[in-house]
Amino acid sequence: MNLQTLFFKRRIMSMLIKMKAIVLVICVLFSSSSVWAQNEKPFVIPELREWQGASGRYLPNGGARLICESNNPDLLRVVRAFSADYQEMFGVSLPVSFGKAGTGDILFRLKPDRMLPEEGYRVDIDDMVTVSAPTAKGLYWATRTLLQLSEQADDRSLPQGRIVDYPDYHLRGLMIDCGRKYIPISFLRDYVKILAYYKMNTLQVHLNDNGFKQYFQNDWSKTYAAFRLECDTYPGLTAEDGFYTKQEFIDLQILAEEHFVEIIPEIDVPAHSLAFSRYKPEIASKGYGDDHLDLASPATYEFVDALFAEYLGGEQPVFRGKRVNIGTDEYSNRDSLVVEQFRAFTDHYIRFVERFGKQACVWGALTHAKGKTPVKSENVVMNMWHNPYAQPREMLEQGFNQFISIPDGLLYIVPAAGYYYDYLDCRYLYDNWTPAHVADVVFPERDPAILGGMFAVWNDHVGNGISVKDIHHRLYPALQTLAVKMWTASETSLPYVTFDSARHRLSEAPGVNQAGRAGSSPALVCELPILFPGATTSLEEIGYDYTVSFDIKGTPEALGTELFRSTHAVFYLADPVRGLLGFARDGYLFTFNYRIKEGDAAIAIEGDNTSTRLYVDGRLKEELSTTVHFDDLGKGKIRRVPTLVFPLRQAGKFCSQVENLKVYNYNRSKR
Repeated sequence: MNLQTLFFKRRIMSMLIKMKAIVLVICVLFSSSSVWAQNEKPFVIPELREWQGASGRYLPNGGARLICESNNPDLLRVVRAFSADYQEMFGVSLPVSFGKAGTGDILFRLKPDRMLPEEGYRVDIDDMVTVSAPTAKGLYWATRTLLQLSEQADDRSLPQGRIVDYPDYHLRGLMIDCGRKYIPISFLRDYVKILAYYKMNTLQVHLNDNGFKQYFQNDWSKTYAAFRLECDTYPGLTAEDGFYTKQEFIDLQILAEEHFVEIIPEIDVPAHSLAFSRYKPEIASKGYGDDHLDLASPATYEFVDALFAEYLGGEQPVFRGKRVNIGTDEYSNRDSLVVEQFRAFTDHYIRFVERFGKQACVWGALTHAKGKTPVKSENVVMNMWHNPYAQPREMLEQGFNQFISIPDGLLYIVPAAGYYYDYLDCRYLYDNWTPAHVADVVFPERDPAILGGMFAVWNDHVGNGISVKDIHHRLYPALQTLAVKMWTASETSLPYVTFDSARHRLSEAPGVNQAGRAGSSPALVCELPILFPGATTSLEEIGYDYTVSFDIKGTPEALGTELFRSTHAVFYLADPVRGLLGFARDGYLFTFNYRIKEGDAAIAIEGDNTSTRLYVDGRLKEELSTTVHFDDLGKGKIRRVPTLVFPLRQAGKFCSQVENLKVYNYNRSKR
């Protein structure tokens, strides 16, 4: 081989090596760009269990359809509900059809899947969407995911990829005290929808309770008490200041069933029972206070038996669901005799509700009431709320093995009370808590003894001015946080700061806006040059934080003259009592020490979750802020909260001229 040939071959080899290197670089670049193009795990609440990202986005075109793979009635019900919710949220109609799905369609199928639990589901998103689940409940949760994804994109597009999702805990819920404060049925219906939107599946409704007598001149006869259900067995037992008809309560449960939420009704006995002993004084305890029932009296059993039977019996019982909570918490354990009576009472009512085909739920109290009288434990659900009342390991030894984790030191909201939580510590809960944490006792994650978790709102301080809007303001961030912790438990991947920022992108639920949100960034959200009497605006109300301003040419107004009204509140130009500027909601009337005068004035109202402020001609005239009062013993404090979610739906029939109305979704004075 001559030198020229050798040189030529080496040159060819060098060129080949360079070409291979170039090809390798190109492959790496293409591979990297492909990785970069993979869609990141999208944000929803609760966090998705598994996500495999693809590239690109699914965009529902003008002809997108919802395709049912079969005519299974459960499948059809879920798909129709999704169609209605999509229309509600986005104003777009997606028709429901049968047959073969094509590009742009969303296909739904119910089919067995051994890899998924009851509430699990799969979603494949490419140029069409395929949703599958082994049960209708799992399929419904998948539609909540699709709605949450859709509302985070202006064009309603979805990131392409694959979802596999399922919960760690079977029971995920909220307990709400309707006994000490009447909670309108409309609010409960909205909360069913909110719970469902975040894949929470249980609402426990606490139907009776009473205030603390130290706030009522230390006199049981003056202490507030209420039972919230219509009652035929005992006419006059039902609270007059707010109650649910039987049909309303049945309809609430039917609505919940449609959203795969279980209602657990609770009648709390033998403590917290002043409403019952007031109706029938002879069943009041002589030694432990009128809010305790007399456990030695046959009349007590006769009364409570008949009360439960009214709602459990008949072909169509008022309590429709599979579970009923019988209370059994915080009764005195002062002597051994009453402890044994309490244990016998608890056992009796566990078995009593079981005779109607229901599973009994109790508040844990059997460490507090430790004794010899046996209490049925098999197939009984126990709310584990305070370990000194029911030590978890001790309850396991007694045969209880279906626990709801609801530790009071972490998950109890008592609005404006100064104890427990006014607002839950969501950061701590997100970073540290799961249902396996029952206060200081920690179970293994997904221990079969832990059904799941709940959090609670207790309206202990009767008459403190708290509104249902204030309750919602406290519940909603906690609900969003705990929805994550009850679904994916310890496997959350987002830091709390990221989660807390992102959660504000989501709605409360289709058609629900209890917070009165109007836009997601500070802005002028409504403006009317002239407000005519009887006019309506585009907003039902405006929630915290807000400013409502207007110019007024004053004219004497009759008592009760309204500026605005909504479903939940009234704002008065002249209140019904003294003719002052003020507002009413939840049965409370709050007034400013200011009367509309003849002549011109510039008025502004600012509101947040602690106070409501009046500005006149640019100056702060008065602030109605949370005030503290002491009980009659001078020991306990009760706060009075004068807040307002400002009503805007309809103007009243006023005589003054109101102009330049402006509504801002922020406090102007703080900017």
